[in-house]
Amino acid sequence: MGPIPLLTDHGQSRTERHLHHPLAAILREVGPGSCPGRFNFHCHTICSDGSLRPEELAHQALAMGLEQIAITDHHSNQAYAAAQTVFEGRHRAGEPTPNLWSGVEISCLLKGCLVHVLALGFTYGHPSLDPYLQGAALVGRGLRAEAVLEAIWAAGGLALLAHPARYRLPFQVLIEAADQLGFDGAEAWYDYQMQSRWQPTSPICEAIAKDLNNRGLLMSCGTDTHGLALDGR
Repeated sequence: MGPIPLLTDHGQSRTERHLHHPLAAILREVGPGSCPGRFNFHCHTICSDGSLRPEELAHQALAMGLEQIAITDHHSNQAYAAAQTVFEGRHRAGEPTPNLWSGVEISCLLKGCLVHVLALGFTYGHPSLDPYLQGAALVGRGLRAEAVLEAIWAAGGLALLAHPARYRLPFQVLIEAADQLGFDGAEAWYDYQMQSRWQPTSPICEAIAKDLNNRGLLMSCGTDTHGLALDGR
């Protein structure tokens, strides 16, 4: 049986988002070998708590030959424009460049647990996300997962639960709660051991991927880079 057609505040179901959002088709290609060489949908710069300048991260992405990337600073999308400028310059020179998707990592409460949500592929500059781009988590209703999802969907983005096995509640509980609220998916492939060069952690990642696949949810992957190397933590 397919996913329940949960509706967003503007009437579009999750099934419709996954059919029509261009990033959804790419996320369906994500597997254990996608990161760090092809895809990276979770990384940070000095615009939040990372160590790389956006331009440095962009140059590393080019050197690695990445195909798809999203910079997901905490409560900030300031790195997007700088990285895009680097990619556009190389593209005009006739060089292959990654496809840069808009991204941001947002804190919220899910089942009473503080978690992070990756907002990906939203309309850059859409006002619905402005409250979540001020450098810090919101308080009150704005911290609830429902409110975060409404803002992401209104901006035309996808909402994925980041690193589901890093919280105080078991990932099975959180993925179930995320599914019921209408999350688009979760980060399946992640380095929970935080090695110098990224590698997915077995068997945790396989179990998360199986759960998401059974639910018909999308999977993402990313290095969650905070240091000076895009291919590591």
